Amino acid sequence: MSAPAITPPPVLDLGHLPGSVGYRRVVLALFAAGLATFELLYSTQAILPELATRFEVSSTQTTLTLSLATLSLGVALLVVGPLSDVIGRTRLIHLSMALSVVCAVGCALAPTWTSLLVMRCLMGVALAGLPAVATAYLREELHRSTHARAAGLYIGGTALGGMAGRLVTGYTAELAGWRWSLGAAALLALVCAVAVRRLLPDSRHFSPAPTGARTMLAMARRAVADRALVGLYVIGGCSVGAMVSMLNVVGFRLEAAPFNLGLGAASLVFLVYPLGTVSAATFGRLADRIGRRAVLPIGSVVAVAGAVLTLSSSLPVLVAGLSLLVIGFFAVHGVASGWVPARAHAGGVSAGQAASLYTFTYYLGASVFGSLGATVWSSVGWPGVVALTVSLLAVTGALALRLRVTRPLVA
Repeated sequence: MSAPAITPPPVLDLGHLPGSVGYRRVVLALFAAGLATFELLYSTQAILPELATRFEVSSTQTTLTLSLATLSLGVALLVVGPLSDVIGRTRLIHLSMALSVVCAVGCALAPTWTSLLVMRCLMGVALAGLPAVATAYLREELHRSTHARAAGLYIGGTALGGMAGRLVTGYTAELAGWRWSLGAAALLALVCAVAVRRLLPDSRHFSPAPTGARTMLAMARRAVADRALVGLYVIGGCSVGAMVSMLNVVGFRLEAAPFNLGLGAASLVFLVYPLGTVSAATFGRLADRIGRRAVLPIGSVVAVAGAVLTLSSSLPVLVAGLSLLVIGFFAVHGVASGWVPARAHAGGVSAGQAASLYTFTYYLGASVFGSLGATVWSSVGWPGVVALTVSLLAVTGALALRLRVTRPLVA
């Protein structure tokens, strides 16, 4: 009599591992999605002086094209994040990419200043689908050992997108005007949307959360009950506010004495953005090795050093300062944004809810402090902008140090 066949135990799927086809597809798709999201979001930053001239508005008014987009995005996240816990991640990512391309075309065709601002508000709402779910998707679909690294690569895509949006629009505006510059940004976003549609794997580990207003409210309460999570939310808002407050007005400074650069030449300063891509990926790998708590304060110190260097009237020194600011910021943002869903999951908090709160404070900071930076520039000049930036980074660093002694749940 033959022995009964032994059924091998099922292989536990712990997520895509580095080197696998699935891992490469996830990383490439979210890299492209991050690129498209941020090149559209910041597509007007390099052409603010052009918009001020064409529409006869002040420098502070031009920053509304950025602050209204980031503010509407942040508000939309409060809805889209919890919604993704119910209907899934990939569906929202694809919808967000498609709608944002439509809004980008609308911005290029806007006939008046008011209509342009309205379209930028709608753009922010359309873009909310990606940042609301990206880090939660990475946590669910990739192996745990790669979470910080993959989050860094995604943030690196957003850094490259920030550079692409500013360079594409800056040079195109100088050659053909602001409408063609925004049209070029829309075309780049369309290419990225097609790539995401073809590459992004469907979710394999997503489990719909319970529905109902009471359940959603309970999840929101848990997401703000953990002091470490709240600290990470504030870090996101202050760190991006520090960078955006400076980058929103650096074009005006470079057009003035002693630099006297044109719009296209001034936009070259955004070539420092690839350093953010490298920084986010590098610090992400470092965080996987030695822990997020040890890595996060380093980025704050680097960013402060960069902000102080921009006080120089030497163009090479100013560019070096902006380079360090970008490196430091993307180190902080890359580590913090990946830490949020990891800690939330370990603490029994909805990863989508926590990620949406992080991105809400992130874009709220970009909106509020971005416009405040323009006001400070108009009132007291560049030293005031540097003081604002350093103050926000000081808060970021203090919170990062505080997190080193917070009770760990993960990492």
